[in-house]
Amino acid sequence: MLRGKKIIVGISGGIAAYKIPELIRLLKKAGAEVKVTTTNHALEFVTPLVLETLSGNKVYTDVFATGNDHTTEHISLPDWADLMIVAPATANIIGKMAAGIADDALSTTFLAMRKPVLVAPAMNDKMLAHPAVERNLQIISGYSNCTVLPTAEGFLACGTTGKGRMVEPIAIFEAAKDILTPQPLLGKKLLISAGPTQEKIDPVRYISNYSTGKMGIAIAEEAARRGAQVTLILGPTALRPEHNLLHPIEVVDVCSAMEMYEAAMAHFPEQDMAILSAAVADYRVREVAEQKMKREHTEEMTLSLVQNPDIAASLGAIKRADQKLIGFALETHNAMQHGADKLIRKNLDMIVINSLQDTGAGFGCDTNKITLLFRSGEEKTFELKSKQDVAKDILDHIV
Repeated sequence: MLRGKKIIVGISGGIAAYKIPELIRLLKKAGAEVKVTTTNHALEFVTPLVLETLSGNKVYTDVFATGNDHTTEHISLPDWADLMIVAPATANIIGKMAAGIADDALSTTFLAMRKPVLVAPAMNDKMLAHPAVERNLQIISGYSNCTVLPTAEGFLACGTTGKGRMVEPIAIFEAAKDILTPQPLLGKKLLISAGPTQEKIDPVRYISNYSTGKMGIAIAEEAARRGAQVTLILGPTALRPEHNLLHPIEVVDVCSAMEMYEAAMAHFPEQDMAILSAAVADYRVREVAEQKMKREHTEEMTLSLVQNPDIAASLGAIKRADQKLIGFALETHNAMQHGADKLIRKNLDMIVINSLQDTGAGFGCDTNKITLLFRSGEEKTFELKSKQDVAKDILDHIV
């Protein structure tokens, strides 16, 4: 995603400047070309030698330096770059960016930059909460080419704990990748269900399945990277989606099939698309015992089960013409026949079919092997891939 991209890293005078060499290392390792510009105060925290060694380029620190490659370095750098990252962005440089002040190498470069700019604020929590800083951040966020990352909360250099920490270099790196990645789902709302459900028997026992939610979480993460506003209805699992700073994933935690059904029915009307990858229990116990059921003297025990609502069919019944609904079918036999039946019966636009007969395609695996079946009757089968790559294949074929 970053290979061959040209990135300006602008460093202002905050203590978090000491972390920026790690950001430069991540960008270079990903194949990006990096050039650095700084304020004079930034050089109190990190040296030009370190920055030049890691970036492989001279550092632009002075508008009037005789050693600059160009007499108008602040113009040539933005012309060269695909992206500018300002990190750490102190209250001072944020004020200059908001007011249009250009009195150093970094601020002049910023004013000439017409391509995307990623800003990572860093300052004391009291400074961050000052009305002037809040106003300036709002102004910058309103620039069409600027993305302002949130600050992290934790221990601050002044000895207090609160908001104002710069997010870690890896988070800035991931945000840079997202900005430079095509986002065909930008502005789209996408609902995803993932994971198992648990159907209570009594306070200590339940009926469930082997699903871990890996596939659905991978789809949610990829959709967020493509710019979608993602709502993930997640059954009980230890896994969580990676945090996306630019497009946060809203997670709705549920436990039972009824809870998943209610959440899906509540959220679906406002969505552009829904992908139902959860492994939902078909049945639940008719009467859940209030106390732990004790072992009986009889050899057998019978549980009375009742059918849960069919989430896919229920959404298919209310689906509008401008909405897309994608289902999943994990089968043990006659996978294509059962998948085709579900596609029509539940009014789906596409169904993702996989089989437990394929090694590496079952619950809990890091890989999957799928066939996409469309309403037109067209089929497309893929080889065994990581679930992250499978998520890409699925989204590629429904956009």
